[in-house]
Amino acid sequence: QVQLVESGGGLVQPGGSLRLSCAASGFTFSNYAMSWVRQPPGKGLEWVSDINTGGGSTYYADSVKGRFTISRDNAKNTLYLQMNSLKPEDTALYYCAASHGSWGQGTQVTVSS
Repeated sequence: QVQLVESGGGLVQPGGSLRLSCAASGFTFSNYAMSWVRQPPGKGLEWVSDINTGGGSTYYADSVKGRFTISRDNAKNTLYLQMNSLKPEDTALYYCAASHGSWGQGTQVTVSS
């Protein structure tokens, strides 16, 4: 049974930082590229970042470039998103997704004073 479980979301002030994690199980994690996608309240899905199987190639949406860092630890079957210099417009439900089509349940990030 494929599972992707996001964690690490919460309430943070503008300029603050959070690290999201995605624990994967039920498939060979190291064989699949991974992504982070987010959904602001009342809006559609927005792609955030991609990482290849080995972790050596990463890609970012312009809106987060220079502030967010995607990484993975294949030995731990875990995907990460380090988020720095957070802005109110980063407020969203953040999902991790595998390239075979599976999604997690999401973790909420709220950036507010």
